[in-house]
Amino acid sequence: MMSQNKKLSIAFYWHMHQPVYQLNPQGDYLMPWIRLHAVKDYLDMLLICRKFKKLKLNFNLVPALLDALINYGEYNFHDIHSRLTVTDVNDLTNDDKEFIINNFFDANYHSMILPNKRYNELYQKCRFYEENNTEIFSNQEYSDLMALFNLAWIDPSYKNSYPELKNLIKKGKNYSLDDRINIIEIQRDIIRQIIPSYKKFMEKGKIEITTSPYYHPILPILLDIKSLKKTSEDELPSDLKMSLDAKVQTELALDRMEELFGRRPKGIWPSEQCIDANELELFKELGVKWTISDEGILSESIKFEFSRDFRGHIEEPYHLLKTYDYNGTKIIFRDALIPNLIGFEYPNHSPEGAANDLYDRIKIQQSKLLSSPDNNHLLTIAMDGENCWENYSEDGAVFLSTLYSLIENDDTLETVLISDYLEHDVQKPLPKVSAGSWVNRNFKLWIGEPLKNLAWTYLKQVRDDFCTFVKQNPLHPNIEDARRELFICEGSDWFWWYGEPNDSGRDNIFDYIFREHLKNIYKYLDLEVPKYLDTPLISAITKPSRYPKGEFTPVLDGKDDAGWLNAGCIKIPDGPVLKENKFYDKICFGYDKDNFYLRFYINEYIKMNETVLNSVYQMYVYTRNQSRKQILSPIRIIQKAESLMPISKEKFHNEIQISIYENEINLLRLVKAIPNNLWAISTAKNIKAVYDNVVDVSIPFDDIGIEKGDTMEFFFVSANFGVKDYFVPNEMLLTIKRL
Repeated sequence: MMSQNKKLSIAFYWHMHQPVYQLNPQGDYLMPWIRLHAVKDYLDMLLICRKFKKLKLNFNLVPALLDALINYGEYNFHDIHSRLTVTDVNDLTNDDKEFIINNFFDANYHSMILPNKRYNELYQKCRFYEENNTEIFSNQEYSDLMALFNLAWIDPSYKNSYPELKNLIKKGKNYSLDDRINIIEIQRDIIRQIIPSYKKFMEKGKIEITTSPYYHPILPILLDIKSLKKTSEDELPSDLKMSLDAKVQTELALDRMEELFGRRPKGIWPSEQCIDANELELFKELGVKWTISDEGILSESIKFEFSRDFRGHIEEPYHLLKTYDYNGTKIIFRDALIPNLIGFEYPNHSPEGAANDLYDRIKIQQSKLLSSPDNNHLLTIAMDGENCWENYSEDGAVFLSTLYSLIENDDTLETVLISDYLEHDVQKPLPKVSAGSWVNRNFKLWIGEPLKNLAWTYLKQVRDDFCTFVKQNPLHPNIEDARRELFICEGSDWFWWYGEPNDSGRDNIFDYIFREHLKNIYKYLDLEVPKYLDTPLISAITKPSRYPKGEFTPVLDGKDDAGWLNAGCIKIPDGPVLKENKFYDKICFGYDKDNFYLRFYINEYIKMNETVLNSVYQMYVYTRNQSRKQILSPIRIIQKAESLMPISKEKFHNEIQISIYENEINLLRLVKAIPNNLWAISTAKNIKAVYDNVVDVSIPFDDIGIEKGDTMEFFFVSANFGVKDYFVPNEMLLTIKRL
C-alpha cells in the first residue's frame, strides 16, 4: 500500500531571531537570550545533520542576531547575567543579589531545574522565603546558582565535546569564580563556531540559508499603511511613510548575509511571515527569488478553506502542498498546525511517541495525494527554531533524531533545500495575495491596538525629526549611527509586546529599550531629546473606555440622560494636571447620518466651587477627513513645554472652539484650514451647543467636510486662553465613519 504513495518532499525551515537587547552598540545586553539560545539551539540544530546522510535542512538567520553572535564570540561582549556570573561573589551588591534571585531561575522547571538536585534545592529554598529577601542565600549558594543557571542552558550534546564541561556538570555544587568564568568561556567557544559551521554545511549542500530584513521589521506596515487601512477595522496611525526603510533594511540584510556566508540568499523569510503585494514587488525588485507565508494567507488568497478533522488532519491538502508564483516571486506556504504541535503539544509527551505521531500525520497527508494530477508535492514545516526545545527532554534531541530517522528511512519521503525544489518544480500562478501574517491572517499583533499605535506614533515623530535633520545637515558624521537606531526601533518585537494580548513578563524592559533607542537618535545628532520619551508608554496611554455602538440621535439639553448610552467615551486622566483645574472629567462622542455629537462632563470639583466655576474654560476640537485630501493646517495652541508630544505636530482641516465663561457658553466658533498653514474663521451657525449639567454639542458633518462613507479623525485640546493644558487622547487620533 505504501509503495503506491506519491513521493512527498518535506522542507524543514527553522527561523532564528532575537531583537537587539543593547542600549548602544558598545554596551552590555540587557537580556541574555541571544547567548543562552546560542549555546542551547543555534549550533546543535545544525550539527544534527551529521547523523543523517540524506537529511537537508533550511535555516533563516536574521542579520541583527548574527551581529550579536559575533559580539559575544569575537569581542567578548556581556549581558547583565554573564557579567554577574564572572563577578566575585564577595563584590556583589544587594541589588546584584536581588537581580540574581529574580532572574537566574529563568529556566523550564521540569526539564532544566528539577533534574539537577542542587539547582532544585536552591529553587525550593527561594520559593519558601518571601520575595527579594537577599539574605536567604550564602555567597556560595549565589555562586552555585549562577553556575547552575548557565550550565542548564547549555545543550546536553556538548558534554561529549567539552570534557571540562562534563566535569563542571558532574561537580554539582561548590562552584568557584574560576568555574563560572570557565563556563562562560565554553559558551563563547560554542558561539564562535556557529557562523563558520553554517557556512561549511551550506557549502556542502546540506543546508540552505535565507534571511529576513535586517532588524526584523513588518514590511507591509512600513511599505504602505494606507493599504492596510482599507482592509482593517482597527484604528491605525497616520501614514508612516517608511517605504524607503523597508527597502534599505531588506537590501542591507542581503548584503550582510553575502558578506558573512559568501552567497546572496535566494529566499527571504518575511518577519512574522507577514506578506502583501507591495512587499512581494519589493522582493522582486531586489532579486529575491522566493518567500514564505502561512496556510491562512494561502486560504484567503485562493478562497479555499483547509478543513481539518477532529485530529487536525487536513481533509484536502493538495493546495497547501503546491508552490506558487505571484508576478515573478515564488511563494511556499507552511502547514499551520505542525508548528503548534511541535511548540506546545509534543513537549508533553514522550519524544519518541511525539516524533512517531508527526511522522504518521505526514504519511496521512501523503496518502491523500493519490488522486493528485501532479508528481511533485512539498510539505513545508516552518517555525521558530529556538524557543520550544527547553520544554523537551534532552533539549529536543531525541524528538528530532527520531523524526529525521523515520523520514530518512522512508523511500517515499525526502527532505529538500527549498531553492533546489523550487527550481525543478512548476509553480501554480497566484493571481492575488491576501495581506496578513501567520497570526489570525492580519497584522493586529503589531498595530491597531492603542498602545501599539502609540509606539508607532512615537517612532514616526522621531523618524520625521531625523529626516528633517538629514536634509539640513547631510554631512553630519553620525547619520548612519542614528539611522541604525531608527532601524532597530522598526523591529517587530517592540510592537509584539506592547499592549494586548501578549505579555513577556518583561514588558517594562522592552519599553525601556525601545525608548532608549529612540533617544539615541537625537543624541547621535547632537539634538535635545524630547521629554515625552522619558515616560513609559504604558503610563501615557489614554484610550477610550468604549467606542460608539452605532448611530444615535441624542436630545441636546445639557442634561445627563439615557440618550447617550451608545456613545463612545474617554476619561480625562489627572496626569500632570491638578484635578481641580480640569473643567471636564469625561468626553462622550457619537454620530448619526448627519451630525457629529459631543458631550463634555463637568468635573464635580468645579461644580461645587462657584469661584472656580466662573473662570474661563476653553476646549478645542480638531478634525480632519482621513478619506479625502483637503487643505491641512497645524494646531494653533501655545505649548508651554519645550518637548512636544508627537500628536501636537499633526495637521487638521477644522478647528472648533468652545469657550465657557461665568457658567455660560460665550464662544462657539468654527475655523477652517487655508493654504500656507493658516486658518480662517468660518460660519458656525449650524453648530449647536447647550450647557446645563453637561455641555452638549452637535456639529453637522457637511460643515466640516465629511461626506457619506468618509472617515473622520479627531482629538481634543483643553487650552484656556489658547495655552495647552492637555490633549485628549494624548497619543492617538479618534475616528468615526459617516455612514
